Amino acid sequence: MENKHIIFEHHSEEVAVLRINRPEYLNSFSHEMIIDWYNALLEFKEDNRLKVLILTGTGKAFSAGGDIKALSSGDGFIGEAKEDLWSNAVKRKASLWENIQKIPMLLEEIDKPVIACINGDAIGAGLDMALMCDMRFCASQARLGEGYIHLGLVPGDGGSYFLPKIVGVSKALELLWTGERINAQAAMDLGLVDYVYPAEELFEKTVEFANVLCEKPQNALKMIKRLVKNHDKISLRNHLDMVSSHMAVVTDTHEYIELLKQMKSSKKPE
Repeated sequence: MENKHIIFEHHSEEVAVLRINRPEYLNSFSHEMIIDWYNALLEFKEDNRLKVLILTGTGKAFSAGGDIKALSSGDGFIGEAKEDLWSNAVKRKASLWENIQKIPMLLEEIDKPVIACINGDAIGAGLDMALMCDMRFCASQARLGEGYIHLGLVPGDGGSYFLPKIVGVSKALELLWTGERINAQAAMDLGLVDYVYPAEELFEKTVEFANVLCEKPQNALKMIKRLVKNHDKISLRNHLDMVSSHMAVVTDTHEYIELLKQMKSSKKPE
């Protein structure tokens, strides 16, 4: 699927790439983009041939977040929404829920790995979209920051939910309160990104890691993601109950049975 603001393509039979494609506006979000972004995620979720999704941007930025021009004109930071959709508090709330907030809700349902390949600056909602991914590979020249405070706004897409889970409450408050932009190395030191590479190596390194994940037992990989993503939402008792259920299932899969056979056959007799 290819269109003006989102490019969704199969990099290989098992790895998909979702590319934010609005470089003239530093990949800031538009209404059209959000719709196509959601549809691309749905396609990835439902295509059993695809095992890993890489999210990246076109041009020099990953994403500058919300469309500031649209915001200042009263059209709302989700892009070219009609003015009447942003004209009062109730409609602004509904506009967020029915548009950009659909992205994190759908991502939460996807058990397959989603990796952010942060090719350039990731600001505000652009950073938040990277935080929603399972891992983050970042270009060494990229800057990252939460810019909402400079406009007197709160994170509209879930950034205040994801950021403290990654860097802790106090550091999340500092980044959100100050709107400070930090470099890639500082972001890695905080745990905000997982790997930093020169820009010319970044995408290749991200694909290499995606290919490693493609080689793993997929049922176990998906269930591990479910367990980790839910670790702080349920009690230990419920978590262990969930673990035992998942263990019972994965040990009955073809993947497990084949790997067990391989392990037994590789053992040398004493």
